[in-house]
Amino acid sequence: MPGTRKLGRPTDQRRAMLRSLVTNVLEHGKIETTEMRAKEARCLVDKMITYGKTNTLHSRRQALTFITKEDVVKKLFDEIAPKYNERQGGYTRVIKMASRRGDGAPMAMLELV
Repeated sequence: MPGTRKLGRPTDQRRAMLRSLVTNVLEHGKIETTEMRAKEARCLVDKMITYGKTNTLHSRRQALTFITKEDVVKKLFDEIAPKYNERQGGYTRVIKMASRRGDGAPMAMLELV
């Protein structure tokens, strides 16, 4: 369930961080971040793709309230969501990677399937 992990940040900073993670995943196709952040953002990316599959004005506006770039929303509704029309969920995957060198945090790659 999205929003249950605090990730060591106040609510407004955590929400802004997750919004930028989701925007970057949809824009670039994959990102490298810590494992907990990737697991938390995965739910939200799936939710945005589900909005894109609905493809109504209401769902587009709902996606615009969360995604920070309008061109990414256009890409979501025109390119990304139609690829997943036959799929019932699980649009992203988290691949564990080596620990970060500086502090030893477990890293992961979040990518679209």
